[in-house]
Amino acid sequence: MPASSSPAERASALRPGHALTLLKGGEAFFPALVEAIDAARAEVLLETYIFAFDRSVIAVAEALERAGARGVQVRVAVDGVGTGDVPPEWQERWRVARVHWRIFNPARGWRLLMPRRWRRLHRKLCVVDAHVAFCGGINLLDDYYDPNHGELDQPRFDFSVRVTGPLVDDVHDTMTRLWARLDLMQRVRQHDLDAVVRAARKAARAGADLADRGLAAKGGPRGVPGPSAEAALVLRDNVRYRRRIESSYRLGIAQAQREILIANAYFIPGVQLQRALLRAAERGVRITLLLQGRYEYFMQHHASRAVYGVLLEAGIRIIEYAPSFLHAKVAVMDAPDGGLATVGSSNLDPLSLLLAREANVFVRDSAFTAELRAHLMDAIEHQGRQVDPEEHMRRPWSTRMLNWIAYGMMRLALFVTGKRY
Repeated sequence: MPASSSPAERASALRPGHALTLLKGGEAFFPALVEAIDAARAEVLLETYIFAFDRSVIAVAEALERAGARGVQVRVAVDGVGTGDVPPEWQERWRVARVHWRIFNPARGWRLLMPRRWRRLHRKLCVVDAHVAFCGGINLLDDYYDPNHGELDQPRFDFSVRVTGPLVDDVHDTMTRLWARLDLMQRVRQHDLDAVVRAARKAARAGADLADRGLAAKGGPRGVPGPSAEAALVLRDNVRYRRRIESSYRLGIAQAQREILIANAYFIPGVQLQRALLRAAERGVRITLLLQGRYEYFMQHHASRAVYGVLLEAGIRIIEYAPSFLHAKVAVMDAPDGGLATVGSSNLDPLSLLLAREANVFVRDSAFTAELRAHLMDAIEHQGRQVDPEEHMRRPWSTRMLNWIAYGMMRLALFVTGKRY
């Protein structure tokens, strides 16, 4: 990569020198996160859509508290809808430990009807000492509990990835930029002019001081095998990276020769993404979609089924995951030889691809793609129900009506925001 390349180009280009660990569910992710935070010497940055301060997540909150108490600079950003306010007990505990937190785009009640409030912090990122990063779809929420549906018999199906290597600097850069912006906005709300000026200067530097602090703690990999995988951090936001995740998916689909496996919680692809899948099916690529089988939200459940027909007619296999809620946002193409995989926070729906801040890691590595494929094939073969094309066409008229009402509502919402999908 030439030295003159832009940050956007560096962040989206596959580069060698990475060691990756695939983490399935909170059962694997939370202990790995706690271990990394407990080993921190200078800095912990964390972003999440949901931070539920209970059950298995308490271990993460306590690890952040311990890190702050021993002098590590800890900064936590949570979404204003997914999380809302940090509970009073933890506000006090984190204040004492000098853990800092910010709320992204807080909104309640009627304000949620305003299109600008639909822009959410949906990515799930953590970087420790500018040395190790985590990226995926797993919220800080217990695997066996759903805020809207209560106790779950089986754990939520989701993934994250632990990574060391060049893209960690990209994670650090994007997180420090967002923190500087959130810090500036908080000072504005507090009407503290001097603090606003200071925060604006920090935002302009894009977190350079934090980068120095974290990089000073860099060392060799701690017990990580020799790095070899090619990987890239691919972002979506409303300024510099508006279409980058969708474009990366479409490129991977266009290059696939044998097989495409996609597991996605809320699958409502736009016109261009649908065309990419249909063209791949036409040239003989085997395509399997592992999608949400349980009813979770009206819009996502019904709008996704409105697009089933055209995909099924093209010979694309659709499997609805049954044991629990599917929350994964992953894909594997042509694994294992020369295959491409992605693990991240972005659904293939308009909320993720047009409005939210998202982050995915794209990987080209035989061992990693084979491992992720094995998890997906196990779910496809043993934990899902295949959608029969004829049965789908015979669904009751009342169900069809709900499907198209939801799809129409989604299109109307996009019209209001001025987005094309």
